[in-house]
Amino acid sequence: MNIVVRFVKNNFDTLPKKLIHFIYSTNQSNIPALGSLESLVHVQELYACSKYLVFIKNESDYLGFAFVMDSKSDYQSVNYQYFKKKYKEFLYVDRVAVADKFQRIGVGSKIYKELYHLSSKALVPLCCEVNTFPLNQQSLDFHSKEKFNNIEEVNFGKKRVAMLVKYCNPLNI
Repeated sequence: MNIVVRFVKNNFDTLPKKLIHFIYSTNQSNIPALGSLESLVHVQELYACSKYLVFIKNESDYLGFAFVMDSKSDYQSVNYQYFKKKYKEFLYVDRVAVADKFQRIGVGSKIYKELYHLSSKALVPLCCEVNTFPLNQQSLDFHSKEKFNNIEEVNFGKKRVAMLVKYCNPLNI
């Protein structure tokens, strides 16, 4: 299978409809690990707040995606705002999702490898959060293996999340 990793720097272009539909359906199939998206318009709004959209595609299908915001975003997520108060500059991974049939074959790792390059190039920490309630053990294990540091656990409404950060050294990528 020929897999291509791409990232789109947001310059306010519109996304292809097939990609928007993929992001929406893949996100919704990964609830509660990911927050719900209200509509296809919500996907476009996330893109408008993001610095980058990273996605993986093979010859015929999209396999996975990640939205990445920088410290200049006007994104209002409480999780993003947590990191905005803590760091002057950073990249924030809003959500990463892989289509069910492509999980556990390295797609998520390929997305994160691109994120590490972006973080390293910008010389800023890479930040994200993972649910500890409801528990997302698969994601916690992945981030632990990838050497993210858990800096704090925070309650947000009915959820509890681990706030994670990784400093990507350009020499170790």
